[in-house]
Amino acid sequence: MMILPPVGGVHEGMTLATGETTGDSGAEPASRRHRLAIRVLQLCLVLLVLSLGIFLFGRWYGASLSNAGHTESVRLREIVIRNNVLTVPENAIRFKSARMDGVTLRLDLYLSWPELEGYTPGRRNDFNHVDGARNIIFLTFEEQVMSRDMSNRLEPVYRQIIETRSVAGPGNIRFHRFKRDSGYAGEVLAIAEGTGTSQPFVARCLTGAAAREALAPCERDINVGNRLSMTYRFPASLLGNWQVLDSAIKQKVARLLNAPG
Repeated sequence: MMILPPVGGVHEGMTLATGETTGDSGAEPASRRHRLAIRVLQLCLVLLVLSLGIFLFGRWYGASLSNAGHTESVRLREIVIRNNVLTVPENAIRFKSARMDGVTLRLDLYLSWPELEGYTPGRRNDFNHVDGARNIIFLTFEEQVMSRDMSNRLEPVYRQIIETRSVAGPGNIRFHRFKRDSGYAGEVLAIAEGTGTSQPFVARCLTGAAAREALAPCERDINVGNRLSMTYRFPASLLGNWQVLDSAIKQKVARLLNAPG
């Protein structure tokens, strides 16, 4: 039989016949306040960590957007194409996936003009073509397919597919239209005849709307190294200074290949 004390005689902390205690009425609210304070503190710490993470990610992401795939790194990479080794700083290599040592079939570079150097924060607008800036030269290295480069293809190839009539251009250049069935619709051939033993300067350039939209509407290829072809694309505004341009490109390529200029 369970014996209960008189109702009026139950006090806090008294042991009942069931073995339970009545508890302390002041202790329980204090305990709840303590647990609530801990949870609020934990929540504040979580929010602080999240805020710090968002801030750091924002800085990293903002810098990434600002660089737009470029890199400031000047770490040298050794890249092999056929039997040629090019030593190139990472900031001159156009595509991120190619910024590593090793063997490849093709390498794309981009360089500022007239320094012929890779990306730097100071040239950010030029590399991002802000406001239509056209001050970048694009170079492509790949295994030589044709035995003759563009200058040496002038007489045996291009003369057969261009119109005889020409239009005068800057720097003693003459522009020739391609014949309709040549496969070069919308392009002209820019020729500056060589003097003495020098070879002619020969480049293909886009015309019309395509030329206005292109960052580098003119291109020229040169055979370099050991059966390696280098094509460089450049703004049409540099045609008038083609002697300086062509010489600077050749010297730059010779340094990349560690070959005599």
